[in-house]
Amino acid sequence: MHGTVGPSGRGLSGSEELRNNGVVKNVGEAPREDLAAGLPTRNRVARSILDHGPSTVADLAGRLELTQAAVRRHLDALVADDVVVAREQRVYGARTRGRPAKVFALTDCGRDAFDQSYDKLAADALSWIAAREGGDDAILSFARARIAAQARAYREALDAADPEERTEALAKALSADGYAATARSAPHPQRGEQLCQHHCPVAHVAEQFPQLCEAETEFFSQLLGTHVQRLATIAHGDGVCTTFIPKISKNTDNASASTAGRNPA
Repeated sequence: MHGTVGPSGRGLSGSEELRNNGVVKNVGEAPREDLAAGLPTRNRVARSILDHGPSTVADLAGRLELTQAAVRRHLDALVADDVVVAREQRVYGARTRGRPAKVFALTDCGRDAFDQSYDKLAADALSWIAAREGGDDAILSFARARIAAQARAYREALDAADPEERTEALAKALSADGYAATARSAPHPQRGEQLCQHHCPVAHVAEQFPQLCEAETEFFSQLLGTHVQRLATIAHGDGVCTTFIPKISKNTDNASASTAGRNPA
């Protein structure tokens, strides 16, 4: 799916414990009594800050029953990954002598790592649109409008590419939006290329609303000026979203874009 249909997913680079959003979502959903039992300590530190707000090293050490030295090591890693940020503690009332204690707070990136129920919100919104505005056709109109509103960067990327490199240019543009896309030659006897999207941030919503995938397929066809065919989608249980793009001949008519292949049901 096109990146603008769903929320942006900023990754947590560097930390093996927090890099996997599935791990962090488990932290967000776990009962409090389970935290000490089986979850990575770094996740527990981040979760404690989420639950209690900006915290000092001493606060965290006391709540998690860790040494302050251990807490500092995890905080250093979380700061490096832009999950938490250090700042001076706000003092209300008369300030005591000495420097204010340093507290650690979650960044926007850190908050995004926890389950925010964005998928459910998006699905609920699309269900409301379908019920109030005309069913499946309304969803498809919405998906087309969202893609069209953000199409400029994609068009510019393809316009700047040589004709034989347009699929690769599209893959790079999709990767910049978080889709980990690649382009490769299609297997024999097909003549053309396969555009592979190895990640889809809105796959869970697209499971319920395949119009999102359909609008994206149409958009690819319009961009490339040729009929394309969606062979597989992550939303339907495949490992990769795969789109076949035939080799474009000199006589290819842009009108063929209107016959874009729909993703499999």
